[in-house]
Amino acid sequence: MKRKKLFGTDGVRGVANIHPMTTEMAMQLGRAAAYIFKDGQRRHRIVIGKDTRLSGYMIENALAAGICSMGVDVLLVGPLPTPGIAFITASMRADAGVVISASHNPYQDNGIKFFSRDGFKLPDELELKIEDLIFSKKIDSLRPIAAEVGKAFRIDDARGRYIVFLKNAFPRDLDLTGLKIVLDCAHGAAYKVAPAVLEELGAEVVAVGVSPNGTNINAGCGSLHPQVLADAVREHRAQLGIALDGDADRVIFVDEFGNEVDGDHIMAICARDLLERNQLAKKTLVATVMSNMGLDIALRQAGGRVVKTAVGDRYVVEEMRRGGYNLGGEQSGHMVFLDHNTTGDGMISALQVLAIIQRSGQSLAELAEVMVALPQVLVNVRVAERRELTEVPEVQKAIAAAEKLLGDSGRVLIRYSGTEPLLRIMLEGQDKLQITGLAHDIAAAIERHLGGKKEEK
Repeated sequence: MKRKKLFGTDGVRGVANIHPMTTEMAMQLGRAAAYIFKDGQRRHRIVIGKDTRLSGYMIENALAAGICSMGVDVLLVGPLPTPGIAFITASMRADAGVVISASHNPYQDNGIKFFSRDGFKLPDELELKIEDLIFSKKIDSLRPIAAEVGKAFRIDDARGRYIVFLKNAFPRDLDLTGLKIVLDCAHGAAYKVAPAVLEELGAEVVAVGVSPNGTNINAGCGSLHPQVLADAVREHRAQLGIALDGDADRVIFVDEFGNEVDGDHIMAICARDLLERNQLAKKTLVATVMSNMGLDIALRQAGGRVVKTAVGDRYVVEEMRRGGYNLGGEQSGHMVFLDHNTTGDGMISALQVLAIIQRSGQSLAELAEVMVALPQVLVNVRVAERRELTEVPEVQKAIAAAEKLLGDSGRVLIRYSGTEPLLRIMLEGQDKLQITGLAHDIAAAIERHLGGKKEEK
């Protein structure tokens, strides 16, 4: 497949006001997307939502201008979680949805990602088509005039619609009475939605990270910083903690003791519950190659299996749709329950876990015992250039040496980030000290021959 110039694994992303995240490019993306999603003479509509970043205002206006300039109307919903945009797009029968967000990245970054009318992210083929329209300038001369230009409308009840949708994903015969929950919204898109949902279902909510100012999104809070949540759970003597990221498409938990419960454990908990109720489609969970081998073992012991994909929730969803599966996700907490939504939804995931807790009478700590994780080390190297590793013999030698030492009892996985100039080094094995040393050996080889700086997770 042709290599993409703008789109990564999750849309277009970068530092706001620097290529490709400029207002000029946002307008071009809006024009190209509007052209692709028009399929007749009727009026067409595209939903635009965003998170709480300062740069969201300028990008929102540029996108809207581009879309309207192609004769398509815009529906503005303001700050709303990414999965909320997917829901609103499908619910309102819009032709497409656009999310302005850089997810878990710092506030100076921003991004643009698209949903088709059915609420699913675009396949590679459509993203390449958008890029071709931009760089070939094929649509520069297409300029509707007079009454044919688009209009922009603000949808004031989008948040309320999404709150009702989330509550309907929770079993009607259950509520959250008796649960004290610390909720960290990362000063992001769910800062109003998430507390409302949990409170309306009966939980006592201690909400943090709910005062966005445009620059504090993900800053020392949210799913990237679970220690903040853990401290708050212990301080308030809560039953558990829930941490979302900036656009609320992923979630991380901590139990009553302040121990982190990551996406792999949550998938194990939910998959086992669905298996017990004969509701896990084809007894299969879809995960990425980054998931711990302990997840495979847990599913096998419960009578299910795990299918692996490349890293990225879009690839998880593509495999789920191809194979007819209903549960998938990533270790990072990005989980997809296709019975409820078309994309990763942090609150949908949280509600499924809370339902299991209430139905079973078990604590999160007890439920998490379903899976024992093998020691895993992740080291990031911020690189100066993205070269193919096969072209760097010294790095290949370091990788081969690690693989030989680990044998069948572990694995080495190295990949470039799809959204940042990072090379991710992941090792898994029986001995934490051994794999840590091997990971640092590989990182050192990369630093010497590719340039860059090591960033430990």
